[in-house]
Amino acid sequence: MSRLDKLLAGWTFRTATPTFEPGEVITAYISERNGDGLTVRIGDSVIRVEDGEGAAVEDKVRLKVTSFDATNHVGTGDVVEVLGPDA
Repeated sequence: MSRLDKLLAGWTFRTATPTFEPGEVITAYISERNGDGLTVRIGDSVIRVEDGEGAAVEDKVRLKVTSFDATNHVGTGDVVEVLGPDA
């Protein structure tokens, strides 16, 4: 193993389109509100939330992923907890 290999061992690059499993709970910020509900963006992946339970744009929330299409990087979720804008 070369010195470079030792230095870079364990390094990985983050993807711009992360995938999620149904039932997974994640923490993210609400990026927009429209007529259909709320939108959470993690990189280029989008999770739509129909009922935000008092969440506002730029609030940090914990949400449970209910479905996710890894091909299109679009899913749905439910708000578990609103952590607020300063969380």
